Amino acid sequence: MAKKVGLIAVLAFGVYVVAMYFYFFHGQNSGIPTSLKGTVADPTTFMTTQELMLSKELSELRNFLFFVSTPFEWLIYFIILITGISRMFERWSPTEQKWAIWRNAVYLFFLSLLLFVVQFPLAYYRYTLSKSYGISTQLFCSWMRENVISFWMDFGMSVITITVVYWLMKKSVKRWWLYAWSLTVPFTIFLMFIQPVVIAPIYNDFYPLQDKELETKILSLAAQADIPSEHVYEVNMAEKTNALNAYVTGIGSNSRIVLWDTTLNRLSDDEILFIMAHEMGHYVMKDIYIGIAGYLFMTLIGLWFIAKIMPWMIRRYGKVLNIKEMSNIHSLPLFLFISSILLFFSSPLSNAVSRYQEVRADEYAMALVEDPEAAVSSFQQLTKSGLSEVNPSTLVKWFRYTHPPMLERINHVAEEMQGEEQ
Repeated sequence: MAKKVGLIAVLAFGVYVVAMYFYFFHGQNSGIPTSLKGTVADPTTFMTTQELMLSKELSELRNFLFFVSTPFEWLIYFIILITGISRMFERWSPTEQKWAIWRNAVYLFFLSLLLFVVQFPLAYYRYTLSKSYGISTQLFCSWMRENVISFWMDFGMSVITITVVYWLMKKSVKRWWLYAWSLTVPFTIFLMFIQPVVIAPIYNDFYPLQDKELETKILSLAAQADIPSEHVYEVNMAEKTNALNAYVTGIGSNSRIVLWDTTLNRLSDDEILFIMAHEMGHYVMKDIYIGIAGYLFMTLIGLWFIAKIMPWMIRRYGKVLNIKEMSNIHSLPLFLFISSILLFFSSPLSNAVSRYQEVRADEYAMALVEDPEAAVSSFQQLTKSGLSEVNPSTLVKWFRYTHPPMLERINHVAEEMQGEEQ
């Protein structure tokens, strides 16, 4: 029975991959609307023919990989369950250990290692793809080091969180999800607080902005926005990428506004000031806190769904999935399977909220710096540096875009400029 179900799952995934291939490489049409051709939003006006071709190729590959990799993850979880691998990992755990956290640590190590190995070829292909198109400049040893660090950090946090969740399942079959969520609240806030000063520096070097003249301009802008700030941070990213970025991160006293050094090296001061004003807009409008609240709300809904779906699946398909009790650690792949599906299909909603926040931050920045030309040119430079797809299909926009497509952002600024002239 397991072999038959597994074969059907693999065939279904194969059909899905073929369908996605034809959609992204032969079916979708993400051309520029006739009304915007020749305008500042049209990539043909600021990108070379070579850049346009590379952007199209890279976007197709990235979109295809995105929509294939997540269902591939589901397939892995499913096969781990029906083949009995999950039960085998649980049997390998030291039953003589009194503390469940040690037994769970052994199980999670084998599961995490298997997932890492199976998904590594896809991750490596993404890395080589980015390098071949000139986006990534990162050496393999540096990239591999980050992967190993992420593996152990994820493993450590998983051991703690999964042990607590499964302990709650044993203690309260009906309300474990609510108790688990209540613990998620302080844990999430704690992680957000330490992220800029503990987690982020593990991967990159952060230091106060070295260009003091530019820092003075940025701090002056911050004062206009009533943002108390003493430093702007830059991060060394040139050894890893040619892309440009800036962001605001952290909460409370650990909040930071960060500029990549690639952004400093390639943009003018006026363009940088617009980008920093955009990030200040997120700070002023409390987007980080809104994001945390939204994440916690979605986590609550997600845990409730898991608490309803998981027991039903075990009752109906427990024999095929090799699961007897939900509270046994070998049911974890099913937990992850359901979580991944819920996260994937809820992403259009979370992305829509994020795009709305980005539009507000753009508008705030335009009002603060009053330099639409710098806004347009900065968006154009961001597009060129990342070979971004300026006008993706609706499907891609819904599932992948946390920011509005550059076509929309540039056109929005252009319309504001026209409105002011009239």
